Amino acid sequence: MRCLANENFPLKSVFLLRTADHDVTSITEDSPGIKDQEVLERAVREQRFVLTFDRDYGELIYKRKLPTPIGIIYFRFDPLTPEEPGEHLLELFRLKHLTWEGKFSTIERRRVRQRLLKSR
Repeated sequence: MRCLANENFPLKSVFLLRTADHDVTSITEDSPGIKDQEVLERAVREQRFVLTFDRDYGELIYKRKLPTPIGIIYFRFDPLTPEEPGEHLLELFRLKHLTWEGKFSTIERRRVRQRLLKSR
């Protein structure tokens, strides 16, 4: 899966996802401090899913109508370790009934909620 890890997504989780052969770029590594709108624009341009702990992305997409990437994966829990988000996501990627493209996915420890994104 091609992902763009927002600045608040732990680097140890980025490395874990890369080790599992996912193509993950990281804002922390190559463009720290950019605005959320720039993150969205880059994700659209590079055809990547956004990985984030920032709840503002829902407002940016649904209310402000900013560019919509192929998917948003929003983590709504405080990780116990820097690896936990990556480990959790790898487990979820194994579930065949979950699809990610075209969805705003909210990840909690015990459930996943998904909402369709607006048309791109």
